[in-house]
Amino acid sequence: MRSVGIYYAFWTREWDVDFFPFVEKVKNLGFDQLEINGGTFVTMSAQERARLTDEAKRCGIVISYGIGLTADHDVSSLDEQVRLNGIRFMRSMIENVGKAGGGMIGGTVHSAWPSTLPKGVVDKRPYLEQSKKSMRELVTIAEDNNVILNVEVINRFEQYLLNTCEEALAYVEEINSPSCRILLDTFHMNIEEDSIGGAIRKAGKYLSALHLGETNRKPPGLGRMPWQEIRDALDAIGFDGPLVMEPFITKGGQVGRDIAVWRDLIPNPDYDALARDAAAFVRRTLCS
Repeated sequence: MRSVGIYYAFWTREWDVDFFPFVEKVKNLGFDQLEINGGTFVTMSAQERARLTDEAKRCGIVISYGIGLTADHDVSSLDEQVRLNGIRFMRSMIENVGKAGGGMIGGTVHSAWPSTLPKGVVDKRPYLEQSKKSMRELVTIAEDNNVILNVEVINRFEQYLLNTCEEALAYVEEINSPSCRILLDTFHMNIEEDSIGGAIRKAGKYLSALHLGETNRKPPGLGRMPWQEIRDALDAIGFDGPLVMEPFITKGGQVGRDIAVWRDLIPNPDYDALARDAAAFVRRTLCS
């Protein structure tokens, strides 16, 4: 049974916030899952993490974790000290997620975000090999902590290492661990893939989760994303993982800057109503 989730930052302008109030909120709006910032989760106290985990259990909400590793924690860096910093940071995240019961950590678990190749460099293979070297270390930790690391396929304007499902598929097949799988995102696929449905079919059994959003990052149901094509592809591969919407519609703050939202996509939005309607749309269109 496909579950429906949402990323907390739909409501915020900063990445580092108190996640606790969002747990009951998303439950009341019709969601099964709340995705939070894994980087912030690491910095929380043990008491804060336990409080959040207990609230999620009380509300029947699954917590998942997203991360865009910063440049000083880039596990694909050719600077070995930077790479090791990233390994230590990811180890802490994985182990703390494990203490909370395990789950999915998705995003640039394999590199940094946002990131581009250094000026004058056109061959990304050395960075890819460093990433795979790191991932081989990280999956052993993940396997011991009931954690799945979902490498996200991200468009060329935000990242350079894995821009298509085909690239991600080759990556996870080489890592060959049940704790390293693929996260696709409809927004990124709309930019990079020749066929959105084809990319989903290509991911097949390796598709662990799917991020949802319209072509301009509005909530699902408010744009021109080919939802029937997506539904057909999900059905074809027997996908039963989480569908987590990741809409961004408001300028301002670090979130707006990092996501490049330079105008309010929806004037005077009622965020809760938009989220509730989108959850109902996803259930009706992709789940029922």
